[in-house]
Order: sequence, then structure tokens, then C-alpha cells
Amino acid sequence: MPLSNEDNLRLNVLSAQAVKAIRINESNMVLTALTDKGEARIELCPNERHEAYLREVRNFLSENYLGLPGGYPRHLGRWTRMGDNQHSLEKMLLLGEPEAIVALARSSSISPELARCAWWVYQSPEIARNLLHSQHVVDSPLGTELAQFLLEFLPFEEQAMNVVNGVALCLQAKLINDEKKRMLWERARRKNPYYVGFLLAGPQSIPYTQSAHPECEVTEICLAEELSQKNPYAQTYAHFLNSDGQKWLKSLQQALKKPTEPNVVIAIFMAIEQYIELDISERHGVREIEQAQANTDALCVAGSAPTQINCVSNKLNEPQLEKFKAMLVLAQIGDNTLNDVFGGRDASGTVMRKHLQPLTSEINNIIKTLIS
Repeated sequence: MPLSNEDNLRLNVLSAQAVKAIRINESNMVLTALTDKGEARIELCPNERHEAYLREVRNFLSENYLGLPGGYPRHLGRWTRMGDNQHSLEKMLLLGEPEAIVALARSSSISPELARCAWWVYQSPEIARNLLHSQHVVDSPLGTELAQFLLEFLPFEEQAMNVVNGVALCLQAKLINDEKKRMLWERARRKNPYYVGFLLAGPQSIPYTQSAHPECEVTEICLAEELSQKNPYAQTYAHFLNSDGQKWLKSLQQALKKPTEPNVVIAIFMAIEQYIELDISERHGVREIEQAQANTDALCVAGSAPTQINCVSNKLNEPQLEKFKAMLVLAQIGDNTLNDVFGGRDASGTVMRKHLQPLTSEINNIIKTLIS
């Protein structure tokens, strides 16, 4: 059934104007358009069931602005093939379709202006998270608004990975102040996924004071030549002994204590891989930690070690070398290291942690070596 005469007229008049975005309140059957002059409101006059009538309204918008009848969902794939360009992104705001806004918010090229319009159309935690993946949005005033929205919603979030990602996104740049960071850190004591968000955000976001390792200064003097030459192994080892590295290691220790579900554990291991950028293992880490230990022993054999590793290990005493080797083992860990643990299993909670215990014990030993 076509649109009612009244709505057909009003929508045609609206489409003749310069419209930035359109949203539809389904419960009140109200269409609102954002224009340069402010908001234009149309109270829809349906001539059939509301659900069917809203489809007709969206069909009108899709045909008018995209030239595609049938509404947005049917043409999702076609829009993707159109390319991620500014012109098509602008049109997605005009469809009155939440799913189109979800797709728009995922765009890597979204501008702060388009992001502001998308947020006006549809506000949800998913949209906020997607928008905060854009550095342009993070650096804009909207970034702070989105972070505050996520912050208020986090206590009610039921999906653990949404908590992980929400915390990490809120901790970007200066989106939230130090007091709010401390509040999130306090929540982590009761809700493990918060710790993982801090790991992904990095040590600059972890709100507690941690001194450098007692051997940090001596090690930096010992490796001064390698550090000046930007030897990545020397730099990474020195980093783990400074205050930021020690802070991150202790946060990793906390995150490993009581992970709640497999996806959270995978996020922890991905955080380890992302944090340590040394090219000594395949992407996503080794399959078994024993393999990482064997690789480390081989890498540190005098005479056959890679030059940059040899230059570092030759200048370290025995206790320091033990720490250096622990760092090399940790650098080879990634989500692949969980394959044998999670293969064929879907357990969570206590049962999952029991299966993980041999692996997490080894990683905790590595952490203890680096902080003791």
C-alpha cells in the first residue's frame, strides 16, 4: 500500500530541501529531519499497520536519496561495493535506518561532522564504540561526549567483550579525566574484563603509581650503546624495567587471575602480542609456550644468535639475562597459544580457568621474573 497522501506530500517537500540526516521514532511514528535551519518534524499518518508503513517510508527515502527501491538492508552489499567515499556516507544518514547508521559508524573515513549527524540519528553503545575507533572523532568534541555515554552505560553492559572494548575506547587520549580512570580501575577489582581494557589501552592509562625496577637504571647504562642505536630488543627490555613496563606487567598479572570467558582470555593474549612488537615468531604467536621457551634458548646461543639479540645478551649478567629471556618468551605469545587449550572446548568461568592454569602459571612465572 502506498504512503498516505498527506505523508507523500510532506516527504516530497522535505526531500526538496537540504537535509543532513533523518531519524524515525518508531514508537511515536514521528520522522525528524536535521537541516541547516534546525529540526523539521513530521508526524506520520499511517494508513496500515505501523511496521508495514515504516517500511514504505524507508522505501521512499531509499529510492529518493539512493535511487534504490526496497530500503537499505536489501542493498547493504551494493553500498559496500560503491566504496567508502564521502558522498555515499552522507546519503546513509538520510535513510531513517539504524542499520545504515551502524554501517556508517564503522567507516574508517567518517568525519567529525558526519559522526555528529550519525549520533544525532541513533544513539547506542554500539554506535558510540564504532565511532570512537576513528581518531578524527576521538580528537573532536564529540569524542568526549561519546566516552561519557559509554562510561555511564558500562555498569549495565552484559557482554564481557563490550566491556573490554568500551573501557579501552574510553581510555583513549584525554577523553576522560584521571578521576574517572581511577573509578574504572576500582571496578576492575570486581569485574575482570575492565583490566583487559586497561591492557589494550596501555600503561599511560593505568591510574596507579609504579616505580621502575631497581635494576632499570643500571640496565640502561649497560645497554646505552644498543639503546642509542635503537636496537628493538634492548629498547623492549629496558621498557619492561621502567615504570610503565612494570605497571603493565602487574596489570597483566591482575587480568590473568580470574578471566570470565574465552573471548576475554583471547583479548588478553592479543593484548600481549600487540604490546610487544618483536619479530621473532609467527603472527598471532606460537602454538605452545614450550615452543617459545625452546626458541628463546636457541636465540640466545652464543655465536649463532641474531646480531641484535647477541649484542644485548653479551652485555647482561646472569640474572639480567634470565629476565631478558623471559621477555623473549613473552614476545612470542599470542592468541594462537590458546589453540590447544580451547580446541573443542566451550567452557567458561572456573572450568575454563582450570584448563588454562598450566599456561597462565607459566606466564605468571615470566611476569614474576621481570618484576622481581
